[in-house]
Amino acid sequence: MAEMHVALLRGINVGGRNKIAMKDLRRTFEDAGFESVSTYIQSGNVLFSSDADPARLESNIEHVLATRLDLPVVVVVRSHALLRQIVAQAPPGFGADPDKYYSDVVFLKHPLTSDTAMGAVGLREGVDRAWPGQGVLYFQRLGARRTQSRLSTIVGKPEYRRMTIRNWATTSRLLALLDGQSG
Repeated sequence: MAEMHVALLRGINVGGRNKIAMKDLRRTFEDAGFESVSTYIQSGNVLFSSDADPARLESNIEHVLATRLDLPVVVVVRSHALLRQIVAQAPPGFGADPDKYYSDVVFLKHPLTSDTAMGAVGLREGVDRAWPGQGVLYFQRLGARRTQSRLSTIVGKPEYRRMTIRNWATTSRLLALLDGQSG
């Protein structure tokens, strides 16, 4: 039986790179045989239905995007059930005070683990906090001192190639959209 998933494409429509219209992205997913395809905002979030294994979905989608759109990007796929679990297992109060903290979910592509990713992420005391989760890191920065955050230092590390980041509002909204499509 087909299950709803979200594909998180890394680096889509960011800084003028990897530009793609969401209608073209939707059409590419549909042409590849995925069903119930929709997108959310311009940053490469695709909701779709499939009965394939998520690990196989990632490599399949990466191949489709590279061959059909000449878009070689990292793709992280999470099932509806797993995204629900990720949101439910966030640290207490995570994302609850967006005026004070910037809260992000760092989605990790297998085989990168949260323990390895925690070791690669630098934390600035009094600014950054991070917690490991199932296939994610929960990362929070003090808004008033966000320019001092060490989150941006991860970009130069090899582990970063197996990550994609979504803010808490986007992560929560993606779950709500999946909930709406599954109901």
